Amino acid sequence: MGRLTLEALEIVDAIDRGGSFTAAADLLHKVPSTISYSVSKIEDDLKVALFRRSGPRVEITEAGRELLREGRLLLQAASDLENRVRRVASGWESSFQLAVDSLIPIAALTSLVAQFQKAADTTALRIAEETLTGTWESLLDMRSDLIIAVGPGPAGGGYLSRELARLEFWFCVAPFHALAKVTEPLTQMQIREHRAVVVADSARRLTPRTIGLLSGQAAFTVPGMPAKLHFQTEGFGVGYLPALCAQHAVEAGLLVRKRVEGERLPETLSVAWRVGAQGNALDWWIERLANEDAARGVIESARRLHASGGRSAAAVPPKPRVRRSQTL
Repeated sequence: MGRLTLEALEIVDAIDRGGSFTAAADLLHKVPSTISYSVSKIEDDLKVALFRRSGPRVEITEAGRELLREGRLLLQAASDLENRVRRVASGWESSFQLAVDSLIPIAALTSLVAQFQKAADTTALRIAEETLTGTWESLLDMRSDLIIAVGPGPAGGGYLSRELARLEFWFCVAPFHALAKVTEPLTQMQIREHRAVVVADSARRLTPRTIGLLSGQAAFTVPGMPAKLHFQTEGFGVGYLPALCAQHAVEAGLLVRKRVEGERLPETLSVAWRVGAQGNALDWWIERLANEDAARGVIESARRLHASGGRSAAAVPPKPRVRRSQTL
């Protein structure tokens, strides 16, 4: 029969983190004498010294470090097992990660997050921002439990999805950009002469998507859609923007929508989850996002948030922007 217990591992871990028996006692809500006695018993049972004492401070030995190296894995495994047991008993996941394409500001989910936390106060919610294929990859690689993604999912399946909306894309330039006054429709040759602002795909393993970038066209890459909107209104480059992102900027005169040859087709905004996945949190999010009113609310909230970003861009003096645009 092994002589180590999870409680013994917790005590050794707490001493190492706290640096003393007293600090470990505080962490574990025990008295220092109990910690001291427990360590002596563990060392006697194992026939090794786990700590070097130096007054009130203690330093872990190599043997103790090796014990912790594997022991912490056991503690984490035990914690995971407890969480799984609780989930089976309650039906609610201990944690739940939602990944959202950067096209949708995280703040657009505020109302749904508030509702979820009332319904599932024992589930730790995490929200991650991804972009393009990276959003789908986070689902397939099990980093996320549910995603709100733009565009088609990867080949090979393994997931289920529902359409939330069809998103229009507008080709936009700053009003002082050289293309703003060019007769429509713009040709690919005309567009290729100017730098494009593109959003980096966050995919780590799958092949990233490149959208709206022509062969041989110079590119300025940014991490998300808010940055793309900002830099296009500032005249750093051109490119397609979702209508929900660009609408306010176009109406406010911060951007000019231009017709082009071979307009970009609308893209699908979808909610997706893995085949076979179960849990009350997953069911809750699927049900809410499948509701047309709730989905419409997220889209309209995203539109308003992008509009507020457009207003902040309006505060930038126009002269520096004109000078920058002439180098494009």
